[in-house]
Amino acid sequence: MEKDNQTEVIRIEDMHKTYFLGNQQVNALDGVSLSIRKNDYIAIMGPSGSGKSTMMNILGCLDTPTSGRYILGGTDVSQMDDGELADVRNRQIGFVFQSFNLLPRYTALENVALPLIYCGTPEKERVEKGSKALDIVSLSDRMDHRPNELSGGQRQRVAIARAIINNPTIILADEPTGNLDTKTSVEIMNIFEKIWRQGNTIIIVTHEEDISRFARRIVRLRDGKIESDTVNPHPTLADKDL
Repeated sequence: MEKDNQTEVIRIEDMHKTYFLGNQQVNALDGVSLSIRKNDYIAIMGPSGSGKSTMMNILGCLDTPTSGRYILGGTDVSQMDDGELADVRNRQIGFVFQSFNLLPRYTALENVALPLIYCGTPEKERVEKGSKALDIVSLSDRMDHRPNELSGGQRQRVAIARAIINNPTIILADEPTGNLDTKTSVEIMNIFEKIWRQGNTIIIVTHEEDISRFARRIVRLRDGKIESDTVNPHPTLADKDL
């Protein structure tokens, strides 16, 4: 098991991302290199304009770098076209967004099972896997409810269940507690802790210091560069009975 946890799932090498605003060149990422191993639990932090959103978009295969390499699960995805990136996203990355991104007319179970529809999974298997994912986030009793019948915390649990249903290589969460109160935020971080303990690799992009403290490693960006990459010596521990 220890050896398995040393397996590298992400490697970024000298990554640059350049935008142009009129005639002005913006170096959103400026020579970033990073290695992430299986079962890492990382918080990516930084002030506005630091490059963390750009980093998230590239890690999530929503964008490609201007130069440099991005190796995901042993495959160089840096220069893939949109169709190839979409396939990688669906198979290897589970997304959790600040705004939940649930379809209002679908039940919790139907929302969770959406990635399986794109894979062509039969309905019976979708129901089985969706029910299991909702059980992991302690929401089995709400699977027939639509988003407007759920609290903010429950909606985020549905989003997390959807993110894990394909057993992705990484869970990528963008400000996952940004729309939630403090108590509910802790409950959501407890869910991430539970998933991490089951062996998943988790990357959380956040500007909240108290949320970052749940992670075991904290990467700080500033002006498109990695300012620090440190092990969190005193992580906030979630409930032990998860």
